[in-house]
Amino acid sequence: MSTAQSATVFPTPLSAYGPPSPDGLWATLVDRLALDPFNGVATAIFIVAIVHTFMAARFTTWAHEVQHRADARAAILGQPALPRVWAEVLHFLGEVEVVFGLWAIALVLAITGAQGWGTATHYLNDTVNYTEPLFVVVIMAIAATRPIIVFAEGGLRRIASLGGCTPAAWWVTILSVGPLLGSFITEPAAMTICAMLLARQFYDLGPSLRLKLATIGLLFVNISIGGTLTHFAAPPVLMVARTWGWDTTYMISHFGWRAVIAVLASNLCYYMLFRAELKALSVLPAVADVERPDDETATTLLPIPGWVTIAHLGFMAWTVVNAHYPALFIGGFLFFLGFLKATSPFQGRLELRSPMLVGFFLAGLVIHGGLQGWWIAPVLASLSEVPLFFGATVLTAFNDNALITYLATLVPDLSDPLKVAVVQGAVAGGGLTIIANAPNPAGHAVLARFFGGAVPPLGLGFAALVPTVIAAMAFRLI
Repeated sequence: MSTAQSATVFPTPLSAYGPPSPDGLWATLVDRLALDPFNGVATAIFIVAIVHTFMAARFTTWAHEVQHRADARAAILGQPALPRVWAEVLHFLGEVEVVFGLWAIALVLAITGAQGWGTATHYLNDTVNYTEPLFVVVIMAIAATRPIIVFAEGGLRRIASLGGCTPAAWWVTILSVGPLLGSFITEPAAMTICAMLLARQFYDLGPSLRLKLATIGLLFVNISIGGTLTHFAAPPVLMVARTWGWDTTYMISHFGWRAVIAVLASNLCYYMLFRAELKALSVLPAVADVERPDDETATTLLPIPGWVTIAHLGFMAWTVVNAHYPALFIGGFLFFLGFLKATSPFQGRLELRSPMLVGFFLAGLVIHGGLQGWWIAPVLASLSEVPLFFGATVLTAFNDNALITYLATLVPDLSDPLKVAVVQGAVAGGGLTIIANAPNPAGHAVLARFFGGAVPPLGLGFAALVPTVIAAMAFRLI
């Protein structure tokens, strides 16, 4: 078989595996491994990448320790303190956003060794769909600009003013209203705006680690379920809406109102748990953020005219409407960069590092995820309604939830209750880890600096557990 021919059958199509084994799920997976042994290699690399994400904070700690020892030796010898190579390497390995891209290199090398460079390039260029990572980069960059943040902050300030604009009022407002906006401006945009406003109105006040973790866990879960009022804003819903014929009316009646109840109930639960500390934050001065100073304090910037804000909202709307068409939203972004330059007196600095890192993270995730269908699809197909809900919730913690729902569309003869159950589980579990939902890396990129550079994965999981349970109860019991 020629290289071109072999490239066209990688990865092995799910339809090529035949029906499930009568001996059960395990026998089905063994049969699939026998048919295509590379499945085991790809999944092993994926598991190593997941383990790496859980160790990212540890790598960062090791980097600081190596640099600290090097600085101490330099001080004793009277030499200048310079960055050490090994410290920088460890710091790089501690960047959560680079993990899946880094292990994608190992995956490409494995594909090349097993099936040739032609197959590897075909998979990367023709099989993997990078639309979602590209969209997240663009929408994050636009949503993080000064006019958008000031506009969003002004709108939420009116709501927070009902509670006196205290830190507690801002906390409740951002975590209640912001995630629901994700149903209209898309979840990645809502995540970026909510994370940046939480940084300015809450995290800069220096809350305790428990409250910081509780807040980011709550944010991730609320964003994941808050985008289910419409059929076009949440990545896991986008994957199934067209195939299963779901529209906004269907989403509101089956998901949306329950999501609103879950968001409000989770916020109330955590507010009651931390109300004393939230009240105490109102008397604390904001901690100076030397890494990301508040643009509003920059004397070189002029007040933002209304037409500039309207133009930014227009660019965001163009991006959202054309989210499925990279040529259109990337082209619009290039025009946006020109507009940004022309109106620079009214703009803050353009934040591109975080969007690019998040895009890199998601691109690596879809490269790995495209080779996991061989085991995820039969797992989903083997479950009844309630186990499918919980199975999707658990699988989502270790796979992007959009991948889970996409694979569900490939399961033949899936009944309507099963379709609802798998999407409910996917969105309910979307806050348990950084990789569980596409917008999570965007929030992590904005807020990681308040956790020493990386949010502890176990701490995030425990913090998100209560709102995840509340979301599950809202979806399954109401």
